Amino acid sequence: MNIGPHTFAEFRRLTEQFHGCAAPGILLGGRMVTAARAALPEGTLFEALVETRSCLPDAVQMLTPCSVGNKRLHVINHGKMALSLFDKYNGRGVRCFVDASRLGPWPEMRVWLMKEKSKEQQDSALLEQEIEQAGTSVMALADMRVHESFLGKKSSGPVVLCSGCGESYPREHGDKCLFCQGETPFVMWPRKTKTL
Repeated sequence: MNIGPHTFAEFRRLTEQFHGCAAPGILLGGRMVTAARAALPEGTLFEALVETRSCLPDAVQMLTPCSVGNKRLHVINHGKMALSLFDKYNGRGVRCFVDASRLGPWPEMRVWLMKEKSKEQQDSALLEQEIEQAGTSVMALADMRVHESFLGKKSSGPVVLCSGCGESYPREHGDKCLFCQGETPFVMWPRKTKTL
């Protein structure tokens, strides 16, 4: 059973190149993407919604034209091994998820999914073997429709220069950019800016 146009071994190699390692979430995610794509009508222009930030978004980016950069990959962090592919215009599609009730024959996959052991305690070779052998038998598909907020292109509106830092930002964020409003993931200290 292929993952997209690739054999399992080929996809594993591509995963190492793209993600840095053959993570179980991408290997299983590749199967999920393939199953969801097969369930969409031929020729559907689709977008993707993944329900975890870990690994699964990379499988979508590897096997579909959906990416974070082109805004066709939506990531919500519900911590679930689930993804949906949906028609860009009407929002109808399919959700593919790992069905824990189907993991009986695949104990190492259950250990991994349920985090019953630390990563170091898991048997990674056995886990990968189970992912390859299980195919889509551990997954379920459900028809779905995304909320209208996911449909259509969203413009950030006019762009202005921040009175605090002088950088451009979407006007909709307020009188100053989010950075100058205190929403920053890092701390900067005074120093000369280098021109590149």
